[in-house]
Amino acid sequence: MEFLTGVREKETLGIRQILEGDYEGKTVKVNGSVHNIRDMGEVAFVILRKAEGLIQCVCEEGRMEFDLKELKEESAVEVTGVVVREDRAPGGFEIRLETVKILSEPDQALPIAVNKYRMHASLEARLAVRPVSLRNVRERAKFKIQEGIVRGFRDFLHSQGFTEIHTPKIVARGAEGGSNVFRLDYFNKKAELGQSPQFYKQIMTGVYDRVFEVAPVFRAEKHNTTRHLNEYVGLDFEMGYIDGFEDVMAMETGFLQYTMELLKKEYKKELDMLEVTLPAVSGIPAVRFDRAKELVSEKYGRRIKNPYDLEPEEELLIGRYFKEEYDSDFVFVTHYPSKKRPFYAMDDPADPKFTLSFDLLFKGLEVTTGGQRIHAYREILAKMEKRNMDPEDIASYLMIFKYGMPPHGGLGIGLERLTMRLLDEQNVRETSLFPRDVTRLVP
Repeated sequence: MEFLTGVREKETLGIRQILEGDYEGKTVKVNGSVHNIRDMGEVAFVILRKAEGLIQCVCEEGRMEFDLKELKEESAVEVTGVVVREDRAPGGFEIRLETVKILSEPDQALPIAVNKYRMHASLEARLAVRPVSLRNVRERAKFKIQEGIVRGFRDFLHSQGFTEIHTPKIVARGAEGGSNVFRLDYFNKKAELGQSPQFYKQIMTGVYDRVFEVAPVFRAEKHNTTRHLNEYVGLDFEMGYIDGFEDVMAMETGFLQYTMELLKKEYKKELDMLEVTLPAVSGIPAVRFDRAKELVSEKYGRRIKNPYDLEPEEELLIGRYFKEEYDSDFVFVTHYPSKKRPFYAMDDPADPKFTLSFDLLFKGLEVTTGGQRIHAYREILAKMEKRNMDPEDIASYLMIFKYGMPPHGGLGIGLERLTMRLLDEQNVRETSLFPRDVTRLVP
């Protein structure tokens, strides 16, 4: 009988191991996918693709018995060869091949040139063959940077005493209300896909004080814009014992500062590949909702059409204003009108027409919504009554207020939107691994 005692040590090496070890002039074994083959006659270059990047392998005539004509791009192979320093090669080294072992081969030629640095294919063409197009090094770089954002979110919040939670996505009622929900038949009961983990975040704030979650969010809105998805990843946190919603904004600022440093340190290769300049986040300006509308109206001559909400064009102009006036890519817009915020948003005691809430705009696009929540039972019942809401519909949620809740607040960040703006992409589908919109259910 065999007992497994842990991770098995492999003979094959990765790029980092070769770079950090003393392997120059030594024979190593490496596996990967054949990204590209360049046959120059007496010498040929075989570029292997690994999760960490590309490895240049050199096949010299007469040095090995393997016939290069048998090798196809996208074959999975295991090679052995000698490591040689070469500054012009990816990573600063190459492998002089001795043997090649084919582990698997493709049945068909690629439908898209993933081995090109830039694929020069439309977004629709790339999404149609997404499992293949994601192999392109620039496409992969986007989602490594996105990984870094999530790492930053988790690591920073852990350092601030937050507990990670995992909440249901099949719910009896959406936290935001309205008609934009995906309805389900749940064993002959009415159910929905969660629009937000809001109720559960608040519940768990009464348990752990500070909680966060990284999870999918579902919105059944029949939009088809460059900024909307019907399923996206939400970075959510909720924190108790706050002095005001400004504590929530300060926590998000800290997350952004931590994350930009993490990206700069550990994702430099991907940032350089995509020519990304990280935004400065030493300080983020904050402006009231009504004042923001006045500022852009005065400077850019745009008439205020809707006093209760920000239109996409207004968001862009607000972003432009704070870039021009304060050289900031970010701006917190605070005190949104109560009629445009959910029932659980705390109204401003100084003027109940507004709420103690905010959006964070990044280069003119809303990437975060947050604020302080009502924590008193009678107060939340009163607000529900004004909106003709039935407390019985969300009795399990209202239970927390019956039995006491601390002052608390939180936010939700759209991961794909944040990544989109960071990379200066023009369509949020570019930063979603497998986008879900009104027309796309596969792959």
